[in-house]
Amino acid sequence: MDLKLISSNKSFGGYQKVFEHFSPTVQCNMKFGIYLPPAESENEKFPVLFYLSGLTCTEQNVITKSGYQRFAAQYKLIVVCPDTSPRNCNIPNEDEKWNIGSGASMYVNAQQEPWNKHYQMFTYITDELYQLVQNTFPVIQDKISISGHSMGGHGALLCALLCPEKYKSVSLFAPVCSISNSPTLIDGLKTLVGEEKHILQKWDTTFLVKEYDGPEMEILIHVGSDDEYLIKDLLIDDFVEAANKSKDNKIKTTLFLEEGYDHGYYFISTFIGEHFKFHSSKLSV
Repeated sequence: MDLKLISSNKSFGGYQKVFEHFSPTVQCNMKFGIYLPPAESENEKFPVLFYLSGLTCTEQNVITKSGYQRFAAQYKLIVVCPDTSPRNCNIPNEDEKWNIGSGASMYVNAQQEPWNKHYQMFTYITDELYQLVQNTFPVIQDKISISGHSMGGHGALLCALLCPEKYKSVSLFAPVCSISNSPTLIDGLKTLVGEEKHILQKWDTTFLVKEYDGPEMEILIHVGSDDEYLIKDLLIDDFVEAANKSKDNKIKTTLFLEEGYDHGYYFISTFIGEHFKFHSSKLSV
């Protein structure tokens, strides 16, 4: 697969790069950021952390606002930051609303026309991009984890719950935990997958965790007490309650409610070091 280098900037001894490629899965050009930590030899390989961003974001938000490169270099992790949706697909009204279309893939596989031709983001993240990174960069094949913020937190949970064999650990910043009950996201979800309740629940992590029967999973969650979406949209307590009832107690959640923090990147940049420490501890085993 041909990769076009868009940018490359040295940071903390490594390189923050952005690439573009044509994706057969979503049938358009996609961008992703990737941080490559400083290597001690040409043959050195590294664990990987995927980071999924939230509604309206591109790959640039976390790259430029979180300060994660310091910790990626410290813990020697490759970090992959995909865009949040297909773009410029000539779908009617794809750029009209902030919570439907461009920047709002919900990380699902769309079933409704005309979205289903392009909006196959779950498969793009868990299959195409996953394999592209393994085949192209100096990756330790069995040491891959995932993280995400807001809608990207929902996406990271989807990936981990539906493909648990692919990820060693999961961490979340202010995740949407019951998307079918989120007033901000439900219209976009219905646009992509339809309105049937059982289909909506198929992409809802609170329902999925109730049926989870994979390997043991530990999930780290941070959310701010002043997050404007905390009560109506995130529904984290519902997920934690469901996870605590998972079969054979296979899901362990650690939730930190941080006083005074909101939903944005000042919050993320404050606690992202703890997430890198968490993932490093799991990926080094």
